[in-house]
Amino acid sequence: MKLDEQLQTRFKCPKCKHQGAKTRRFAATGAGFSRFIDIQHNVFLAVSCKHCGFTEVYDPRVIEGSSHLMDVLDFILER
Repeated sequence: MKLDEQLQTRFKCPKCKHQGAKTRRFAATGAGFSRFIDIQHNVFLAVSCKHCGFTEVYDPRVIEGSSHLMDVLDFILER
């Protein structure tokens, strides 16, 4: 199961405790020269609660690159 799908189904909102979320990836510019020429090479994953709209932002490269992917997801999703 893809990271986005796992977050959508397992996310528990820390604000309202509702289960389930919507995810969206977005890109942002970096600093220095990449910002000057508007190169958007930083990709993030926004996870929004379907009930209240509370949103958290994650760096998918950190989560997917972790050798303990399931531990990281459990920590994020089971608060």
